[in-house]
Amino acid sequence: MLAGPAQPAPRRDAPLAARMRPRTLDEYVGQAQVVGAGRPLRQMIEADRLPSIILWGPPGSGKTTLATIIAAQTQRFFAELSAVSSGVADVRRVIAEAADRLKVSGRRTILFIDELHRFNRSQQDALLPHVEAGTVTLIGATTENPSFYLVAPLLSRSRVFRLDLLDEAALSAIVRRAIEDPQRGLASDPGAPRIEIDDETMHTLTLLAAGDARTVLNILELAVDAAPLDDRGVKVLTREQIEGAAQAPTLLYDREGDAHYDTISAFIKTLRDSDPDGALYWLARMVEAGEDPMFIARRLVITAAEDVGLADPTALQLAVACQQAVHFLGMPEGRLALAETTVYLARAPKSNSAYAAYNRALADVQATRNDPVPMHLRNAVTGLMRGMGYGQGYRYAHDEPDHLAPGQTHRPDAVEGHRYYIAGGLGHEARIEAAWAARRNPPAAPDGAPPAR
Repeated sequence: MLAGPAQPAPRRDAPLAARMRPRTLDEYVGQAQVVGAGRPLRQMIEADRLPSIILWGPPGSGKTTLATIIAAQTQRFFAELSAVSSGVADVRRVIAEAADRLKVSGRRTILFIDELHRFNRSQQDALLPHVEAGTVTLIGATTENPSFYLVAPLLSRSRVFRLDLLDEAALSAIVRRAIEDPQRGLASDPGAPRIEIDDETMHTLTLLAAGDARTVLNILELAVDAAPLDDRGVKVLTREQIEGAAQAPTLLYDREGDAHYDTISAFIKTLRDSDPDGALYWLARMVEAGEDPMFIARRLVITAAEDVGLADPTALQLAVACQQAVHFLGMPEGRLALAETTVYLARAPKSNSAYAAYNRALADVQATRNDPVPMHLRNAVTGLMRGMGYGQGYRYAHDEPDHLAPGQTHRPDAVEGHRYYIAGGLGHEARIEAAWAARRNPPAAPDGAPPAR
């Protein structure tokens, strides 16, 4: 879509969210960390010295609205493309028009690309020379982490601004304005009844909107349409009407995007911190949003091995059983196994000693040469190998006192004696370590008594 410096006013019968779209920075609600007074982006907009920028934030956080406000305030031509339906040819056409416009009238162009992360590498590369030359000022909108989805050269030529979900105060302000605005809001219709909403109902409305300005206005509009007039001719919104209009809150979750990785990260770290209630919360968020239950089960197996470890070796057995149960039962029954294992792992004593020990051994493997296996540890399966010394000097542990062969080495000389495994002090691991210490250092026997075994 191409337009002039400002978007045309929406029709009176347009959805409330379209009618109430802010037109100026003063009308823009929320995101003070980005466009609040004195913030760098606001100063650049007001001085008309805007560089190419990337607006990164969840749906309904105001990315498109902010782009149109910038175009209007800077009096630049506004060209809009959607990465979902546009290709390189569309980009080249818009850029050619922008170059002609700049040459003929000196008027600069803002190229707004929605869902920019959906452009592949070649499509993003097509933008680079024109962004760098200033033929267009790019405003890209994305719901995904630009570090993962945008090519480095494009990122280096742009400033990234993160927009957040709107908080309850911002959503409440948007609702109040929509109810009271006499030109574009619900009060603009001839003969429109007065609308009342109390604090408790407002809280429910903002909660169900989940930080999304578009959603809060859509729910409000549906609830107002369905609300009856009371004996005063007023529509009094109730919590039940709001919940009926919203049905169920939409969980912001993308199984291949940031929410997927952020939520599983929160889940794992909460398990590691031994908080079963917090872990169950993140588990429920993932399950109800449609996350692959086998993905969750795999992460539980990893947590059992990495974070619970030898402090409770049965945790790994339970986690593997959980994976099998989820595979066997499917959903929704599989969530019971996921919940049981989540609580167990959260409550279990923690030790990452095996994980840390492996990393120490790996560091030696990477830092030293690939030395041969010591001769006494090699298996002599032929006469030639025996003649070459394979297996010579090896002491069979079961023939030794206490089944230990003290002094026998097991690594190349370059790394012999390096300590990798350092036992944790909790649970099963602590008991095993105490028993091992007793075996290695048995108490002295009384005079005339045989040594303890």
